[in-house]
Amino acid sequence: MPHLAQSESDTHAAGRALAAQIVPGTIVLLYGDLGAGKTVFVRGLAEGLGLDPDAVSSPTFTIVQEYRGPALTMQHVDLYRLSPREVEDLALEDLLSASTVMAIEWAERLDVMPRGPVVEVRLEHDGDARRIDVRRT
Repeated sequence: MPHLAQSESDTHAAGRALAAQIVPGTIVLLYGDLGAGKTVFVRGLAEGLGLDPDAVSSPTFTIVQEYRGPALTMQHVDLYRLSPREVEDLALEDLLSASTVMAIEWAERLDVMPRGPVVEVRLEHDGDARRIDVRRT
């Protein structure tokens, strides 16, 4: 059932809540237009995983950012500027391990889904709010 986030802090809280429901090795696929709140959601996810949410920024130009914590690592991936060939060349499956959570923004650019437990998060503008739909696949 979709959640309606009335503010950025609601979007952050939705990410934090998801963190309590996933295990290392999970891939979080994020879908949504520019400004839909994908990176804000990832900040909440990071906080819920025990990582510093203030360290999380959009990896648009670096492609992959890594955040290490005492118990796990989060790989934050942004596919926005990549061609299908460049996405394939990233070899994302090589970054995922039993102690890693991977959050992929612009996941619709993936031709082949990485293996592992997958959670899809769709963020859409809904007037002044955001509709957040979280689904396990």
